[in-house]
Order: sequence, then C-alpha cells, then structure tokens
Amino acid sequence: MGALLAIGAVIVLMMVGVPVVYSFAAMTLVLSIVYDVDVSSLMTTGFWSVNSIILLALPLFVMTGYLMQAGGMASRLVHFVESLVGKSRTGMGSSMVMACGVFGAISGTASAAVASIGTIMIGPMEKHGYKREYTSALLGISSLLGLLIPPSLTMILYAVVTRQSVAACFLATIGPGILLIIMLCLLNWIKMRNAPGEVVKMTFKERTDLISKNFWKAMPALMLPVIILGGIYGGVFTPTEAAAIAVVYAIPVGLFVYRELSFKDLARCLVSAAATTGVIMVILVFSFVSSRIFTFERVPQELTELLMETFQNKILILLVVNIFLILLGMIMDDVSVVAIISPLLLPVMVNIGVDPIQFAAIVGTSVVIGCNSPPMAPILFMTCRIGKVGMSQVMKPALFFMFFAALPVMLVTTYWPPLALYLPKLFGYL
Repeated sequence: MGALLAIGAVIVLMMVGVPVVYSFAAMTLVLSIVYDVDVSSLMTTGFWSVNSIILLALPLFVMTGYLMQAGGMASRLVHFVESLVGKSRTGMGSSMVMACGVFGAISGTASAAVASIGTIMIGPMEKHGYKREYTSALLGISSLLGLLIPPSLTMILYAVVTRQSVAACFLATIGPGILLIIMLCLLNWIKMRNAPGEVVKMTFKERTDLISKNFWKAMPALMLPVIILGGIYGGVFTPTEAAAIAVVYAIPVGLFVYRELSFKDLARCLVSAAATTGVIMVILVFSFVSSRIFTFERVPQELTELLMETFQNKILILLVVNIFLILLGMIMDDVSVVAIISPLLLPVMVNIGVDPIQFAAIVGTSVVIGCNSPPMAPILFMTCRIGKVGMSQVMKPALFFMFFAALPVMLVTTYWPPLALYLPKLFGYL
C-alpha cells in the first residue's frame, strides 16, 4: 500500500506540473513517513549508487548528441540516408525513419533526433505530399529508435538500476529496433504510395553519383557508430570509454572538418549536457533510496505474490505488465519509468521465467509507446513544436503508428524471447 501511495504521489505531482526531480523527492518522503524510515541514513546509499563508472557514459553520450546537432554531423547523415533510400514519395518517409535509427546509433537520445532531423526534413517532405501532422507523428515514433538502437541512455539506466550488463542490454534492443524500422517504413509505404505531391526521378548514374557524393561528406559522421559499437563489442573499450571517445571524436569533426561548430556552440553544448545529466542523476539518487526502502519492506516480493495469485498464467502476467508499463509511460518520462518500475517488476519477471535482459527490451519498447501517448507525451509535444502543428492534429497519425508498428513490436519482444536474446547469447553475455 505504501509503495502504491508513493508512486501515486509521483504521478499526481508530475501531472500538475511539479518538476520531475521534486516529484521523486516527494516519493522518497512519502515512503519514509509510511514505513517510518530515517531517509538520512539511506542517502549515502543513493550517493554511492550513482558514484559509478558506468554512469559516466550518460553525460558523455548526451554531450555527443548535442555536438552532432550543432556540428553538422546530423545533417550529413540525413542527406546520405536520403540519397540511399531516394527522394521518391515513399522514400522520403523511409529516409526519416532510417536517419533516426542511424542518429540513435550515435547519440542514444530521442530529443536530439527530433530537433536535428525534424528541422532538416519536415519542410522538404511537405513538398513531396506529406502533411505536417503526419510527418510530425512519424518523426515522434522514429526518434525513439534512439532508445532501442545502441548506445541507448535508457538501457544504461536500466542496466545500472537492475545490476545487469550494459553491453547485453544494448544488444537486447537491436532486434526490436530493426523490426520497428521495418514496420514504420512498411506503414509509410502503404500510406504514402498514392499521395499527391512532387516526385523526384533520377537515373541510375545520377543516383550513384549522389550516393557517392553524400557518402564522402558523411564519412566522418558514419565512422562514429563504427568506432563506438565496434570498440565495445570488439573488446577494445567499455561503454563508458566509448562515450568518452565519441565526445573526443565529435569535437574536432565539428570544429575542423565540417566547420559548423563554434567555440560558443561548444560551450552551449556543455551547459545543456550538464543540465540534462544533473536532472537524471538527482532522479537516480532518489530512485536508489526508494528502491532500498522497497527492498527492506519486501515490496517486490509482495507484488510478485499478488500477481502470481491473481494471474496464474505467464501470458496474462506479461500482458498486465505490458499494459502497466504503457500506462505509466503515458504520464511519466522514460527515465522515471526505468528508474522506478524496472527494479520493482524485475523480481516478478524472473519468477515467471523472463530473463532480465529480455525485460530490458520489453521496457524499452513500452517506453516508445508511452512517450508518444498523452497526457505527458514529451516527444510528441516536441515534434508538434518542430512541425508547427497542434497536438490534436497529430494524434490520429500518431495512434496509427503506435497501434500498427510500436505495439506489435512490443508484443513480439514480450512473447518471442529470441528477438531480444539472440544477440546477447551470440556474443556470450548469456
């Protein structure tokens, strides 16, 4: 009961506009009152939990995303992907989806993808017959590929709060991420193949020349995911070291290769990354303290017993967990869902035979739906501002993509373990 009261307090406070950090502080306060716990004795636990070498990757990957946006790397990636897929009517939408996937393979953040790719592509796509509300909805779903395609900040947080391997969690979401890309491209083709608008036709030679030209321009940016992922899974360096190398690589590329990153922009990127990281770290402190209280009071064990007694079927329990994660995602951001719910539900998942690494993929795919669902829908609101359209206009196409793309991917990830576990097993993490 105390756990439900604490989580309810967070939800209510966030819905009335209280900043996330203070909402989490209130949750810890409610738990300390309900369970009569001296929080001051647990704050050292929170501090030592965030005093982690793994969490150093967070500010560094956030910084990489800002540097890509300010340094011209994002625009080169978009133009290269666009030349590969083509400027046909359906190709433009697929270009956006794939560009978000490539962007996610470098920065791991959805908001940076929205700002970078949305400003580049929404205008040109309108000329090709795409309505702004449709494009904004497609961008909202596609940008969340950054939560699935590694390196993912969400998976780093999950790994830290559940004590799992970061590299294994990265691998678990690759399959669902690729499946989501395929589903979105297919749905876009179905919707836009007969839409009115300008169509650009190119000969084979013109296409190959354009691909070659944009490839060499994008080469410095394309090397970044190769360095990051190749280094991690080649055993050259850890995810944290990969994040540091990404920043060290992105700065000179933006300053001296593309020459779009000024020292003023660099300072602004540092400030933005520090602000974003500061919020996440304070949230994590309160999350770790709350998790310790939950553990002391046997809340995860009681929750496991309740679900096992109420739903004796594994399929039903998984369905309830799916619905619960989606509903929480509608009113909480991805960091909050991962920080609070993952350690709370993980014992339930383990008890019914779900691998913790598969649960990482389940959480990631559910967040994709939640971050685009009102009333919070932080990513969808951001795409509305970029696309200059109202939320009411975007909801219909957004629901279309969520129902026919994101939801099936989450269900396949939940009920077909090999989608999430094949790569971790292949690389020896399971």
